[in-house]
Amino acid sequence: MRLRILLWSILFSATLFWLTARADWSLRSLTAPFLRHALQWSEPAAVHSAGLTPEEQNNIDIYKTGQPATVYITSTTVRRDFFYQPVASQSLGSGFLINDEGFILTNFHVISGSSKIQVTLSDQSQYYAKALDTDRSDDLALIKIALKKRAQFLKLGDSDRIQVGQKVLAIGNPFGLEGTLTVGVVSSIGRAIDGENEQRLEGMIQTDAAINGGNSGGPLLDSSGNVIGINTAILGRTNIGIGFALPINRAKALLDDYKAGRITERPKVGITTEYVAGDLAEALGLPRRGGLLVQQLFRRTSEEAAGIRPANQIVAIGNVELGIGGDLIVAIDGKAVDREDALVRAISQRRVGDTINLTIYRNGAALNVPVKLMRPPPELG
Repeated sequence: MRLRILLWSILFSATLFWLTARADWSLRSLTAPFLRHALQWSEPAAVHSAGLTPEEQNNIDIYKTGQPATVYITSTTVRRDFFYQPVASQSLGSGFLINDEGFILTNFHVISGSSKIQVTLSDQSQYYAKALDTDRSDDLALIKIALKKRAQFLKLGDSDRIQVGQKVLAIGNPFGLEGTLTVGVVSSIGRAIDGENEQRLEGMIQTDAAINGGNSGGPLLDSSGNVIGINTAILGRTNIGIGFALPINRAKALLDDYKAGRITERPKVGITTEYVAGDLAEALGLPRRGGLLVQQLFRRTSEEAAGIRPANQIVAIGNVELGIGGDLIVAIDGKAVDREDALVRAISQRRVGDTINLTIYRNGAALNVPVKLMRPPPELG
């Protein structure tokens, strides 16, 4: 019996000595087999590009196409200080190449008054540009650089086909941060805003894609990578999710004029309107299909000369005041009015001297009114 106790004592002592003599011994090493399941963690099911959603991949593809064609524009303006000494100041903006010959579209206010226009491409190569044509009424400018090598350029889409809710992507250089991409949707169309120098800009695209100082002149792209607008302005001084872009079809008119050697001179809409249709139109005693109800008429305009009649009284509909008693424009050149910017779009693609035919509803009858487009008065820009 004593021998057995002695053997168990020796075995216990040897085991204790072995455990305490090991340098890497720990309680965790003993309990690891029992806790292994609890200590596991999850890893991504897929990594790198395999984990991108189709939406993310589309954004990446558009950026790879658009960013190399987007340029950084630095314009230098010389002014006189208090002592009549020349002082140079610089403004920053964006633009984009539209062909491999170095033609670039941007905003007029980006290069306005510049004595020197410097363009920086995405590869950091720099060029001096010259202005080829401008359209102040639409805040547009066409400039050109002498490319020394092939460069990527963007295709121009059709801004007449855009719809509220569709995805858009803005590329530019906000605050000098080159090649910045922001993504959003078309929030509205046909907006009228005051641009630089309180100039009235009509038929604008509203978007919630972030636009800030330095984005002006850059492209607004659709999900196919086509330019549908030129980022132009924001509401306020910083981005609050309300930005505006000039429809690209307005720029196409400028390009057509330059190619034909014509002076760019755009007519302007000389009335304000509200789009009414459906139950609201019927409640006002107007055709249910609706149209543009004329609110205000400006002096010395094409519409005044054509005899268009504005509202003659104001009614309150809910929380909104609406002018009634004026003409309802139901068709333009035979095409039914189905959106609020229909008249702006039609006139923006015409030139001074052209004629458009308005079908109006007045006193229960439809009338055809030809409107010869005149040079707009100064107050309309």
